[in-house]
Amino acid sequence: MKKLVLSILFVLQAVFVFAQQTPALKGKVVDQKTQKPLQNVPVTLQSNNQTVLTDFDGAFKFQTIAEKSDVVVIKTFGYVTQTLVLEPTLGETLDLGVIILEVDLASELQLSLVTITENDLGDDNSGSESTSGLLQAARDTYQQTAAFNWGQARFRIRGLDNQYSTTMINGIVMNKLYDGRPQWGNWGGLNDATRNQEFTMGSAPSDYTFGNALGTQEINTRASYFRPGNRITFSGTNSNYSWRAMATHASGLDKNGWAFVVSASRRWAQEGYFDGTDYGANSLFASVEKKFNDKHSLNFTSIYAQNSRGKNSPNTEEVNNLMGVRYNSYWGWQDGKKRNSRDKDIAEPINMLSHYWKITDRTSLNTNVAFQTGSIGNSRLDFQNANNPDPTYYQNLPSFFLNTFDNAGNWTPNFPGAAAAETFFLNNSQINWNAMYIANQNSATPGRSVYVLYEDRTDDKLWSANTILNSTVSDNLTINAGANFRRLKSNNFQNLLDLMGGEYFLDIDPFFTGNGAQPDLNNPNRQVVEGDKYGYNYNLFATVIDGFTQFKFTYDKADFYLAQTFSRSEYQREGLYRNGIYENNSFGKGNKVIFENFGFKGGLTYKLTGRHLLDFNGLYMTQAPNLRNTFSNARLNNNITPDLVSESIVSADASYIIRAPKLKARLTGFYTKIKDATEISFFYAENIGDAGGDEDSFVSEIVTGIDKQNMGLELGLEYQITSTVKATAAASYGQYIFSDNARLRTNDDNRAAAGLNPVTDFGTNYIKGVRQAGIPQQAYSLGLEYRSPKFWWVGANANYLADSYIDASNILRTDNFTIDNSGISFPGANEQSVRDLLKQEKFDSFMLVNLIGGKSWRISRKTRDTFGFFASINNVFDVEYKTGGFEQSRNATFPDLQQDLVSGTRTFGPKYFYGFGRTYFVNFYINF
Repeated sequence: MKKLVLSILFVLQAVFVFAQQTPALKGKVVDQKTQKPLQNVPVTLQSNNQTVLTDFDGAFKFQTIAEKSDVVVIKTFGYVTQTLVLEPTLGETLDLGVIILEVDLASELQLSLVTITENDLGDDNSGSESTSGLLQAARDTYQQTAAFNWGQARFRIRGLDNQYSTTMINGIVMNKLYDGRPQWGNWGGLNDATRNQEFTMGSAPSDYTFGNALGTQEINTRASYFRPGNRITFSGTNSNYSWRAMATHASGLDKNGWAFVVSASRRWAQEGYFDGTDYGANSLFASVEKKFNDKHSLNFTSIYAQNSRGKNSPNTEEVNNLMGVRYNSYWGWQDGKKRNSRDKDIAEPINMLSHYWKITDRTSLNTNVAFQTGSIGNSRLDFQNANNPDPTYYQNLPSFFLNTFDNAGNWTPNFPGAAAAETFFLNNSQINWNAMYIANQNSATPGRSVYVLYEDRTDDKLWSANTILNSTVSDNLTINAGANFRRLKSNNFQNLLDLMGGEYFLDIDPFFTGNGAQPDLNNPNRQVVEGDKYGYNYNLFATVIDGFTQFKFTYDKADFYLAQTFSRSEYQREGLYRNGIYENNSFGKGNKVIFENFGFKGGLTYKLTGRHLLDFNGLYMTQAPNLRNTFSNARLNNNITPDLVSESIVSADASYIIRAPKLKARLTGFYTKIKDATEISFFYAENIGDAGGDEDSFVSEIVTGIDKQNMGLELGLEYQITSTVKATAAASYGQYIFSDNARLRTNDDNRAAAGLNPVTDFGTNYIKGVRQAGIPQQAYSLGLEYRSPKFWWVGANANYLADSYIDASNILRTDNFTIDNSGISFPGANEQSVRDLLKQEKFDSFMLVNLIGGKSWRISRKTRDTFGFFASINNVFDVEYKTGGFEQSRNATFPDLQQDLVSGTRTFGPKYFYGFGRTYFVNFYINF
């Protein structure tokens, strides 16, 4: 017994001596101007990526640090990053004293940025007390460049759509179940309120979710995490909107445990950059937290963001040559004002209750419940037995008269008709609202409107709940786990907005006769008025349950993680109308569709030194199709997409990372393979299948078995030349293709109305090797910044973007294009001629130069009050460039397409989208 006691005492003494000899680290972080402490600032040791957050007093402490030299990084949104080299002494606590963070004027760019694209992710600094891997408090140079410099050209990181990312607010997934994409407008205009973000790139680990191939974004709205104070901004720009006003107040956590944040903004424009694009948006935010004790807090968040904006039309080259690239066919004059017929209106408020439970110092549980409801509407004109009101309707344009042929197939251009059409179009290039009102007043049936304005409307009710566990089991192991539940009821219908002077509109489809003309056989020939539903009306139901576990291991030389997930998705359609074309398969509930999916991922960060790292990530997962692609023609029937299966996703990346005090760089190679994707689209086509003739058919195109391959390199580099001058560089080189052929079917309502099988199988869709559309597959950027010690800042960057391609028509790349109904190839349709005719258009490369700058002033030396401005000029040299476009599918056969090309001016040529020319943004703000 004596020997045992002596042995224990000896061990305890050794442990005590070792603990005394192991160095520790502490310090305090304050604001440079106010000298007030900063709470929830991440402080990271580069040697092992161990991170702690500063407390209420701005203090932080590491109980143990490496005995060798190390680097500590203090990085949070809104401040310039501090990088300090450590030289610890054995057995002593290294006290860094007061660390001053300087306000980052460049952060005004991020807070004030006009949203130009909807595909960039963000990040946050409000995560758990201990994180590993490459968790970031701000975008790195590459991500900043991709979002703010290349985003205006529709650049997408790694070529991936944002349905392959996961966006969350307080852990609640914000990706829509309908199409898998986040609806950014749901929190648009609330830049200040959504600034606390946490971001992971690719399949790197997140504390909140399993994620996907592109990455994750977690927005934290916990009231106590906001820096106390007030902020008012006013901005002017000439892009999507003209003016913006915003105000935010954050109380901070008071002595009674209460904290609250309120924010409000308005954005508006009579006309945006493109003609006739009006804009109006109002946003409100409130977050209230009650901290009951050190273990329990409740937080309630409410977000309301209403947005209404006029759309701009894609146009053919013929129209652009006549009218210019800013021309928009969707608007016309009414009572001296421009009225847009294609408005998008969003109002889907979010209410969320969050409970934070600190079970122990090492374990926490966050539980959230959310309810979101509201509507999305997309308006357009409807008409019956009347002329098409679209000024760019193909029969109104010169090409219609130039591309004419006699019965023998001889070209018979009508040059006088083309000249007259051009003159008429130039004089009547906008929607004629007055003519439509007159037509309704002079209707053959008194009171019956022949023109109306309606909206395709979606009213969603979504319940969400989740719980997220974070436990630091030991100094080397952290466990994350979560479970999520979502239940959606989505009502989809046509909503009549404006009878335009008439008394009613008849709910029929004038393109069909008999029962086929009735959208609802249960209520035939119904007279509808403003506010009524008509045309189509159905519910979509979805129930999704998923969960994940993740194990993160941290060691001196290497960190690694393993994660796994399982999900179950259940979809169903309920028709509320008995459609006359699909009378036996449209009314009532259809069959349920169930998908069960899983995923695994892992990664390793190997630390060559504290400043040089190698990082590897790999993922394999399956993913359920979204609601949009599950039902082949949801507006009219309950049909489920044939051959519908889950997508499988394989993703891997490898990076070399440098994190030196002056040089920060990342070089990454990436690869993503997506198999068995499904896409559904709708269009008018001629000569498809065995219908023959020139009859127009409105079809839904169903493409299944789509395989995509995205691979490439990305580079981000930042070098601090002097204390005031910084250079940045970024590059992305990718190859984004369809890696195999797919299968194409169409659902044709004309065939269904004739009693035939509406689905035609066109077999192989020859898209192997076709480039994915609308993405610059090469992008390069060089930038230079100067930051004055007197709080002014200026920067410039030049950006080169190339290898962007048009969206290729699928129906043109089937045997239907080359083979007639009798199975014989069309004359002249040989391999080379077809290849030349269908060569995918590559857009011209272009260079964009941007200028940015700002200045701030301290109003009082005794307070944190500051006043400042930020300004930017994008596309300084007013370069004209295409951001996207698509081939029209109307001429679906080889001879039809040849005839459309004969005059040199196509009737059904591709339609294009263009980016902004020279735009400016000026933002004034005051913090107090």
